Amino acid sequence: MTLIHENRFERTLDTLVSRFSDASGQSVEAWTFDDENSRRSAEEILRSRGAAARFRSAYKPLLHFFLEEVDIASLSAAHVVYPWHGACPDNRFLLEAYPLAGLLGDITPTFEVAAGGALFYQVTLTRKDGQSKTDRVFAPNRVHTDFIGETLLSPTGWVAINGEAGQRLETDYEALFSSAMTAIVEHPWGASEPYFDELNISVTLPIADRALDFGEEVVSLREALHEDFYFSLLEVFQKKSGRPIGDRGLQPGQVIPEIRVGEAATVRVETRPLSNAEATGEPQVLASATAPIFAAQVRNELAEIEGEAFEARSRIGRVIEARYHKGTDRPVMISGGQHPNETTGIIGALRAAQTLAKRPGAHFTVSPLENPDGYEVHKRLCIDNPLHMHHAARYTALGDDLEYRSGDRLLEKAIRVEAERLSGARLHVNLHGYPSHEWTRPLSGYVPRNFAMWTLPKGFFLIMRHHAGWAKQGERLVDEVSRRLAAIPGLIEYNDAQIRLFETHAGATGFGVVNGFPVLISTDDRHTVPLTLITEYPDETIYGKSFIDGHTAQMETVLAAYDALQTIDVPRQEGEPVS
Repeated sequence: MTLIHENRFERTLDTLVSRFSDASGQSVEAWTFDDENSRRSAEEILRSRGAAARFRSAYKPLLHFFLEEVDIASLSAAHVVYPWHGACPDNRFLLEAYPLAGLLGDITPTFEVAAGGALFYQVTLTRKDGQSKTDRVFAPNRVHTDFIGETLLSPTGWVAINGEAGQRLETDYEALFSSAMTAIVEHPWGASEPYFDELNISVTLPIADRALDFGEEVVSLREALHEDFYFSLLEVFQKKSGRPIGDRGLQPGQVIPEIRVGEAATVRVETRPLSNAEATGEPQVLASATAPIFAAQVRNELAEIEGEAFEARSRIGRVIEARYHKGTDRPVMISGGQHPNETTGIIGALRAAQTLAKRPGAHFTVSPLENPDGYEVHKRLCIDNPLHMHHAARYTALGDDLEYRSGDRLLEKAIRVEAERLSGARLHVNLHGYPSHEWTRPLSGYVPRNFAMWTLPKGFFLIMRHHAGWAKQGERLVDEVSRRLAAIPGLIEYNDAQIRLFETHAGATGFGVVNGFPVLISTDDRHTVPLTLITEYPDETIYGKSFIDGHTAQMETVLAAYDALQTIDVPRQEGEPVS
């Protein structure tokens, strides 16, 4: 274990209260990264000393304007002119307004982009009594160079006195991130991957999350900091290794930011040995599971499926278990848990395999939990923050995306190689998920770099990757699967609602639509199986009925794809008998 960095930061709100404690008769405005209750408390202290204080949120300022300063129930219309800046995506400030369109009830807000200029939203509100008012909402940002040398525009703190324009205020939130990142960048890491076993970033912040009255949405500066640390560090080590930014084959080691509530802003960065601990808990009835199950139950459920057992090992030594159920049908590979914070696919794979195993002639492999090391990270992080996305659990203990691994040391990926060898499958149904609420990186340009299409939920969608010459089969399979899924009560309506909100705050999805489902179909020879169907259910952080709906949709997708393959005209494999 090596300590790399440790620091404690005075809370910015406390600094402001101290700085302006003798400012009787003055007005003070500030924008900080704090929850509303904390900001209001600091205002009251200064007001008791004679200063007029207003402390606003530097994070998502337009959304907080509506949450904190507008009587939404009194409105009949809202029009927003949002700012534009050349150092960020065109829709950046429209994205920051999310999920405003979902919070206004029957009101459909209209949005218009400004031609440029200052970073203000211009908001025209019309009340039900016919009165209108226009406000300007400041969005404090700074142009800066990040830790890989890219120029970004990011939200920042700000302070203004007596109505002046004011100036940037580096907040405790920003300073904490910057100090830890600088220490990690400057640390003398070795010359080759992996650079560490576990790189742990342990943070406490005195900031409460705010659940919003819409879907799974929540304002969480702690979750946002987890995302900023995790992906910023991947980028730093991608650059150090000479890889392109976004390269999923990077193997730096296991990066784990742990962001908790605490009385002060503190950070401790250290390397740690890998952990082989396994979380335990009570099993659930699989079909009605309202939360992710534990690894022991995954193994037990898999054991109920008749067939040949096969396995691989993770970096830490955990077993990746799978089954080959041999039959007379065309074989299908089923997998889940490649990214184990995407939890509905794990149960969906098990439920589908258990259903198929009861059919005469069924022929499939199933590996429901391909990344058990990441799954235990997810369980560990959920103890403190069960409603956070926890992308640190996304990759393996080597720090890579197992699908992109190559070479002789396949570890987790070896389960897929063996599944294909045993079955000869030409269809792989790979069950995935993505965030069920907004994903941001506020200190690194706000929009997650290389993941911009995933920043807002847009329903349950499908990705079909096929080899050259297999386009017809891929399109036919997607058509058959989406028709079956469209029959699930409520699923189309669920998709439509999320897509409408996505299009309001982000623009076109960029997807085609087949039978009511967003779909991406592309030629991709990277996979050895000629047809790969990938599901994407917005499942990160969902529980209860929403979770049941998610793993049911995953199961139904597998069953629909399996049935469709049996009827599709596919090229005959060498040695396959002519029917």
